[in-house]
Amino acid sequence: MLKFTIPLPPITKKNSQRILVNKATGRPFIAPSEQYKQYEKDAQWFTPACIPPIDKPVNIKCVFYMPTRRRVDLTNLLEAADDVLVHAGVIADDHSGIVVSHDGSRVMYDKENPRTEIEITGYGNEN
Repeated sequence: MLKFTIPLPPITKKNSQRILVNKATGRPFIAPSEQYKQYEKDAQWFTPACIPPIDKPVNIKCVFYMPTRRRVDLTNLLEAADDVLVHAGVIADDHSGIVVSHDGSRVMYDKENPRTEIEITGYGNEN
């Protein structure tokens, strides 16, 4: 089992997007905002080093403590957390063969201490 906390206000990737234009083709595409890219970069400082990255089936439980009571999409928060874990090298990929479930994940409110608490456990016989 691996437990750690990212002491930053959680941010979703989908609510922080921008439309850019490919200079070569002139076609527009959607990219993460600078705010999300900075969040992903900053969050890596709080993730544990896993060498090699986890490539076995796991459950990733994320408890998101939001700074406001505004409604937020749990699925988008989970996607952002998985992307941070892949980018930081904690997990090899976020496909369904590795991230088998997000059991126990939820959104809470903590104005004074927004954060993401992550617990990664083996799934099935991988405990």
